[in-house]
Amino acid sequence: MTERKPPDVSFESWVDKQIRDAERADDFSHLPGAGKPLPETADTTYDENWWIKRKMAREGFSVLPPSLALRKEAEDALAEAARAPSERIVRRIVTEINVKIRDMMFKPPPGPPLGLKPYDVEEIVHDWRRNREARGT
Repeated sequence: MTERKPPDVSFESWVDKQIRDAERADDFSHLPGAGKPLPETADTTYDENWWIKRKMAREGFSVLPPSLALRKEAEDALAEAARAPSERIVRRIVTEINVKIRDMMFKPPPGPPLGLKPYDVEEIVHDWRRNREARGT
C-alpha cells in the first residue's frame, strides 16, 4: 500500500522518514545482494551504461539492431559451415541462415539495412569440398 505524502512535510524529510521506517522494519536486509559489494569485472574502465547492458544480457536482448545481429549470425554460420564434418551439415547450416536472411529481406525491421542476400548453397558446398581436399581430410 502506498503511503501518501502529508502536505505540511517537505518532500526530502518525507522520503527520509520512509527510508528510516523501512530500515527499522528490517525491510532492506533480505534484498538479494544486500550488504555485498558489486561484482567486479576484468574491465576496469567505467561504462555508464553497465547496468543497461547487464539487464539486456539477463533478459536475452541483443545490443545490436536485428539486421546487424543477423549479419554477425551469418558470419558465424559460414565459419561453422567451413568447419562442418559433412556436406549434409554444411547444407543444413547454410539453408537455416538463408531462411533467416529471406525472412528479414521480406520483413525488414527498423534500423540499418541488412546488406545480405541468401547464400548459394552449392557454391559454399563446393568451397567446403575444395578446402577439405586441400587439407587432405
